[in-house]
Amino acid sequence: MAAQVHEFNVEMTCEGCSTAVEKVLKKKTGIDDIKIDLPGNKVSVTTGLSSDEILEIIKKTGKKCQFLRTQN
Repeated sequence: MAAQVHEFNVEMTCEGCSTAVEKVLKKKTGIDDIKIDLPGNKVSVTTGLSSDEILEIIKKTGKKCQFLRTQN
């Protein structure tokens, strides 16, 4: 599958939150890029994986999160 950018809303209140999200995503093979907008509570992930797979990974942090959209 071609890499796409999946955007998520993730409840993050501090650097520790964003670091936890980044750390758990970096462990997954197949993720090309991660962009975190802490003030906007947004996480963009460039990957060939499905948005559902990424959402499940982010949920492992215990943060409230939801899928927003996929950009091509």
